[in-house]
Amino acid sequence: MQVPNMQALRALRFQKHLLNLPPTNPLSSLRFTVICSSRQFHFTRRKHFPEESTALTEDAVQGWAAPSAARENPSGENVPQRESKSSANYSNVLGSKGRVYEVTGNGNKKKGKGKSKTVWVCSDCGYDDGQWWGICKQCNGVNTMKRFSEGVEHFTSGFEVLENVTRSWLPHQSVRAMPTKLTDVNKGINQSNWRIPLSGLFGAEVGRVLGGGLVPGCLVLIGGDPGVGKSTLLLQIAAIVAEGCDMGGPAPVLYVSGEESIEQIGNRADRMRIGTDELFLYASTDVEDILEKTQTLSLRALVIDSIQTVYLRGVTGSAGGLSQVKECTEVLLRFAKKTNIPVFLIGHVTKSGEIAGPRVLEHIVDVVLYMEGEKCSSHRLLRSVKNRFGSTDELGVFEMSQSGLQAVSNPSEMFLSEQQSDSEFLAGLAVTVIMDGSRAFLIEIQALCVAGSSVSRQVNGVQAGRAEMIISVLIKQAGLKLQENGVFLNVVSGVSLSETAGDLAVAAAICSSFLEFPLPVGIAFIGEIGLGGEIRTVPRMDKRINTVVKLGYKKCIIPKSAETSLSALDLGDTEIVACRNLKEMINIVFRKR
Repeated sequence: MQVPNMQALRALRFQKHLLNLPPTNPLSSLRFTVICSSRQFHFTRRKHFPEESTALTEDAVQGWAAPSAARENPSGENVPQRESKSSANYSNVLGSKGRVYEVTGNGNKKKGKGKSKTVWVCSDCGYDDGQWWGICKQCNGVNTMKRFSEGVEHFTSGFEVLENVTRSWLPHQSVRAMPTKLTDVNKGINQSNWRIPLSGLFGAEVGRVLGGGLVPGCLVLIGGDPGVGKSTLLLQIAAIVAEGCDMGGPAPVLYVSGEESIEQIGNRADRMRIGTDELFLYASTDVEDILEKTQTLSLRALVIDSIQTVYLRGVTGSAGGLSQVKECTEVLLRFAKKTNIPVFLIGHVTKSGEIAGPRVLEHIVDVVLYMEGEKCSSHRLLRSVKNRFGSTDELGVFEMSQSGLQAVSNPSEMFLSEQQSDSEFLAGLAVTVIMDGSRAFLIEIQALCVAGSSVSRQVNGVQAGRAEMIISVLIKQAGLKLQENGVFLNVVSGVSLSETAGDLAVAAAICSSFLEFPLPVGIAFIGEIGLGGEIRTVPRMDKRINTVVKLGYKKCIIPKSAETSLSALDLGDTEIVACRNLKEMINIVFRKR
């Protein structure tokens, strides 16, 4: 028999074998026709069976292009199907451009005429390239480029993967959603009882930062440095919500940890004296498994510690990668909106202090809170960076103790040192009022003037340029001979003075140290200094003065221009002294008593 006839016979035999395959497995025929790309076979098939080969290829491509996560059953419904990686000899990898890459076995490149195109795909972000690089060009991940064989292109999106994977977790709506009038949205809703209240001093401090309470169906992200107390904060919040003192009774709250075992969480809860029966603990990193467990509980809130440790099956990349963090957050957001259950997430931070993961993570969530604190201090600050349901000007102040975080009723006490009346050591100390969000804090500024010092200027907590300007104004406008003196400035407790309201206190502290004249106890300074020596007003003077009066200060030095705007305030026993410039302030404050 001639060679062309032999080739035609082999092609006919293989064609018959392909046509006898089960109709539910078109991938087997496609693997030979598309992935293997045998040029000889395609040539022989097109030559002898052009119609059959074309139809077979089209049927196979259509069967494979259908979503693999859903399969038609006899009832006509789409049932999600997942295939185990161990039982399959290939896997799909979604690249950054929407391509699906097929890898057989361990992904090694096959030798021979049927070689497929090799593409390197980043396991973290999905970026693909034609050659291997030590780092990913998109996310800069090291050793994350994996080799895969490129198959036919199947353009898809993260939303399509999300729909297929989470279809069975979310509650089904019997009625199709339709646009609703704005006037009909809030009908029958009592706005005063809409938010979930947090009881106690600790709950009131957290509720202030959240904007007045916990909004049902919100997604809250809390970030902070390692060891600052994020897990402790959420464990206390979960206990308060589970107890439900102001919510009509207790209700289940699920605390899920991907970093600790339930025994470790239980030991911390015992140390913090948390013993509510409605707080459930669970250790898992599978988002699907976590949301399936929520179906058995009528939850009031869900806490996940942390978003960088959980993963979603069907999404490429390892846990903590850019694609995994984004897709997991979107799934949890849809879960919160569909079920009206608040969800708390803990986020790790990078070396620069930003939350690890894609920047879109902070855009997806409803509320972003940052927890701050110094290693040498037991105080913690809870700051709102983003809040769709309240102001971002609020700040919560806590103190870490053996029993957990405690709310601080008087935050100014953490910034003030113990003052001793009529003591020479008070020379060079001045108190001012700063604003952080909507809260006012009293901080202490220290100054030291040393004649003949080898160091001319040294500042800590004050902007260097601002300090140089104030010293120059004191030399030029007030007549102080500071040229031959070394000036040292410090803000107590490591606070950074970033606003101009502390200019007057800095100048008063320098004058006190230079003149060796201790400032009297119970005096505060508020005002900005101009280049001409004038004292200018600063925003929110009424809030600052109220704080001074509340803390029992006897005298407060303010700009002359702000005196008329404070006439309606109840000052009590506090004396308000208005000054136009630095010379007037020095003559009033530093005169002999």
